[in-house]
Amino acid sequence: MLAPYVLSTLLQRGALGAAAALPVALLARRADSLSTSGAVAAVVVGAASVAAGWAWGALLIVYFVAGSALSHFRRADKERLTGAVVAKGGARDATQVLANGGIFAASAFLAPFGPSHFGVTMSIGALGALAAASADTWSTEIGTLFGGVPRSLVSFRRVPAGTSGGVSIAGSLAMACGAALIAVTAALLGLPRVITIVIMAGIAGAVADSLLGACVQERRWCAACERGSERRMHDCGTATVLLDGHEWVDNDVVNLLATVTGAAVAGVLAVF
Repeated sequence: MLAPYVLSTLLQRGALGAAAALPVALLARRADSLSTSGAVAAVVVGAASVAAGWAWGALLIVYFVAGSALSHFRRADKERLTGAVVAKGGARDATQVLANGGIFAASAFLAPFGPSHFGVTMSIGALGALAAASADTWSTEIGTLFGGVPRSLVSFRRVPAGTSGGVSIAGSLAMACGAALIAVTAALLGLPRVITIVIMAGIAGAVADSLLGACVQERRWCAACERGSERRMHDCGTATVLLDGHEWVDNDVVNLLATVTGAAVAGVLAVF
């Protein structure tokens, strides 16, 4: 059980974190990086992160700024390439924010609520979760622009750009860079210095994202265009039908499971 002063400190930092996250979320909303619900979720994630410590909040900002910059870079070109395929584009909503940052924030927040070895494992798990989210974001954004026509990680057949489970050399290199960004920044901020573990966990989470995207994520079909898509309503206005995968497994579910994988791999590597 936490001492009263420790709990009080967590609550105070959480309140300050929410106050600090609010203007950042509003700016992101204005820049169309976040939807209104996404901005609210970002404040919650930011508050939980800062409650764990200011370094955690700073790390989250680095992740968000880097991801947003990549997302805005040549956005029109990426939307032209993937607009008919991806289910969501543009501003991130609350589900997307929580799917990518929820495990990180929860793990960091819960780290003080237990013995020291529990706290260390949870902290490293938090880094693994954020590294997985960062690796996936970098892989998607860079791979879409510079990876050419991707191939399915499972069948190795060429698939349209934006198809879940599709990989490329450029995207794979970017995946490692995204994970390294979190690992190195965390070490510089005084968080657990386990760079190799965090990079490995981030890559594992992003690879899990691709595998799940290729194997179990819903894939749909537009009969009018005779094209595959992840959208329930194709950009031509025709309702799509389920072609393969599970209807309840969309990209947000896959992203959540990827961050869980990153956290789990980092925690296991930290223990053993």
